[in-house]
Amino acid sequence: MTQVGEGHETAADEAGPVLTFGAPTAGEILAERYQLEQHVNNDSAGRQVWRGIDVILRRPVAVVLRHPGGASATEMLQAAVAASRVIHPNLVGVYDAIDEQSRAYVVREWVDGESLRDLVAAEGPLDPARAIAIAHAVADALTAVHATGMVHGNVHPGTTLIADDGRVVLADARADSADSVESDIRSVGGLLYFALTGHWPHAEVGRSALPDANRDSSGNPAAPRQVRAGVPAYLDDLTMDLLDRRVAAPAADALTAELGRLDAASEDEEYEDVGPLRFVQSSSSSAEPIKSTPKILLGVGALVLIAIIGLVFGIRAINDSSDPETGANPPVTAGAGQNPETPAGGETPTTEPKKIALTADQVRIVDPPPGDRDDTGEAAYVVDGDRETAWDLATYTRPNFGNRKEGMGVLINLGTPRALAEVRVSTSAPGVTMDVRYGTNDPGDTSNGDKKLLKEYKKVADDDSEKSTGTNWLFSGFEPDQKYQYVLVFLTELPKNEDGAGYEVKVNEIELYGY
Repeated sequence: MTQVGEGHETAADEAGPVLTFGAPTAGEILAERYQLEQHVNNDSAGRQVWRGIDVILRRPVAVVLRHPGGASATEMLQAAVAASRVIHPNLVGVYDAIDEQSRAYVVREWVDGESLRDLVAAEGPLDPARAIAIAHAVADALTAVHATGMVHGNVHPGTTLIADDGRVVLADARADSADSVESDIRSVGGLLYFALTGHWPHAEVGRSALPDANRDSSGNPAAPRQVRAGVPAYLDDLTMDLLDRRVAAPAADALTAELGRLDAASEDEEYEDVGPLRFVQSSSSSAEPIKSTPKILLGVGALVLIAIIGLVFGIRAINDSSDPETGANPPVTAGAGQNPETPAGGETPTTEPKKIALTADQVRIVDPPPGDRDDTGEAAYVVDGDRETAWDLATYTRPNFGNRKEGMGVLINLGTPRALAEVRVSTSAPGVTMDVRYGTNDPGDTSNGDKKLLKEYKKVADDDSEKSTGTNWLFSGFEPDQKYQYVLVFLTELPKNEDGAGYEVKVNEIELYGY
C-alpha cells in the first residue's frame, strides 16, 4: 500500500511527531467532507497518513494530518497550496489544505501502488532501464514545478510513488529555506543511485533513514558500477555527475531531455550504443524525448560540416573570379584570417590560406593540475605529418577527464604573430569536444605554468566548445583583423572507447592554416 509522505525531515519538523491526545479516528469526517478510513502510517516527520474518502465526489483521497496545527503546520500548508497550482501527470494532485488550529491536514490524490523506497526494499535494486524511466518521470515533474518558480524540496524514494498502472508520481512538496532548484536536481541523482544500488547517497538521520551508501575514506559514495555489476558506464557517470557538487547541475528541462533520450534508447534496446550527449535545453517539458543514436548524430553533423566547408570555398571561388576593375570590395569570408600585407582598411585577403609548417619544438602538451604530465613529448606526433603516429591520451572513467581536471591540449608557438584562417584536427574517433584558445605568452612547461595558462588564455570564438561529428574537426572562427602567436587546441570531453569501459582518444594531426 502506498506510503505517502516518507520524505526527508525539514527544519519545521523539529516541533515533533503527532501527539496522541486528540488523535483522529477511523470513521471521523473532516471538514464535513473527508471521511477517514484507514491509518496507513506516520511519515518521517511524525505526520499521520490516512486513506480516506471524499464523501461528496466519492473518490479515494490521502489525508496527511498534523496535530497540533497552527504555526507548526504553516510550512506544510504553504507547500501544499503552492503545489496545488501545478498540474502534471507525474505530480500527485493536491485537493485541499485546511488549518483547524488544533490540527492541520492536506488532502490529495490517493495513489494505489507503492513508494520507490518500498519497491527497492522488496525487490532489490532495479534494472537500469526501469531506474531511468522513474528518474525521467520525476525530472519531468520538476520541470513543471521549477517553471513556476517553485522548489519541491522533498525528492526522495519515499515520496516517489509507483502506481499499480505504472505511473510514477512525486508527492509531498515540503521546501524550506535550505532547499533550492539545485538540491532538487541533486536528489534526482540520489533517486538514480538508490534505484541502482539500494543505498541513499545523501546524509540522512532519524528512524526512517535509508541504508547509507558505501563510502570511501573521504566520505564520497562508491559509484554504482562499484556496488553492482551491469550498470552501463554512461548511466554511472551521469548519476555521479548529478551527485558531484563540483559539476554544475543542469536545469530540470535539460535533465529531462537527457533522461528521455536514455529512456527511449532503453525501449529500442539500443542503450549500450548511446554515447554521452551533454545536457541540451528542451524547448518544452512536454516535448517528445530526444531519440538519437551516434549514427544519426554523425550523419547530421557530417552534412552540416560539408555545407559549411562548401559555403566557405564557394565564397572564396567567387572572390578569386571577381573582376578586379570593378573596384568592389570582395565579400568577407567568415573565419578568414588577415593577410599581413592587407591595407589598414581591414579588407579580407583574396589569397587562399596556406598550411603553416610546424616542428616539434613549437608544440607541447598542456596538462593542468592534477595531471601527472606523463604525455610530455607526445605533442611532436601531432605535427609530424604522419597520421599513423599520434598523441595517445590515457583512459578515463568519465568523458570530462574523469572529473579530475578541465581538460588537456596542445600549445602551439608560431614564433611570430600570424593571421590565421583555420585549425584542422584529426582524431582516432568522433565525439571529441574541443575549442581553440589564444594568449600572449607561454608561462612555462610546468603544472603551475599550465594552470596560469588556462586562467589567462581566452577562447578565440565566443561560442562554447564544439563536439566533432567525425574524425576530422575544423575550426574557422579566427578574427580577420587579429594576429595570433600562441594558440591552444584544448580538449574538454573524450568519446567512449570501443569496449565501452572508459573514455579516450588519439590525436593524430593538428594543422594550422594562415596568410
